[in-house]
Amino acid sequence: MAELVVPAPLGRRLLAAVYDGLLLLAVWFFAAVVDVGVREPLHLPYDARLFRAYLFLVGLAFCGWFWTHGGQTLGMRAWRLQVRRSDGTPLNWLTACTRYAAAWLAWLPLALGVIWCAVDPQRRAWHDRLSGTEVVLLPKKG
Repeated sequence: MAELVVPAPLGRRLLAAVYDGLLLLAVWFFAAVVDVGVREPLHLPYDARLFRAYLFLVGLAFCGWFWTHGGQTLGMRAWRLQVRRSDGTPLNWLTACTRYAAAWLAWLPLALGVIWCAVDPQRRAWHDRLSGTEVVLLPKKG
């Protein structure tokens, strides 16, 4: 029997994003502690631009690892969502990097790029379109 692909509804995507956002905040907090723990003993100056780039890369590593290893962050698992390439194949690191960078563009203007999936015929947000990915709702087990 052919797999029925159901695009993820906006509500589930937003709930998963809240869950993942809280986890990412915790990861960033730990990353900040590591930054201070390394920088202070070495008497290295604080550079805001370098610190923001570091947090960006930490976020990329967090999301990218989950997306390339099963297509689900922890929030996506809780809401039975999975990200994959438009052809149904798993994400590779290049696609994950593109999606993560594009997600910043989608979230920054009042989340308009994310909310866009509510009016998109294929329920794709800006970062889905830009990276050639889709978020699908997985069937219930059992």
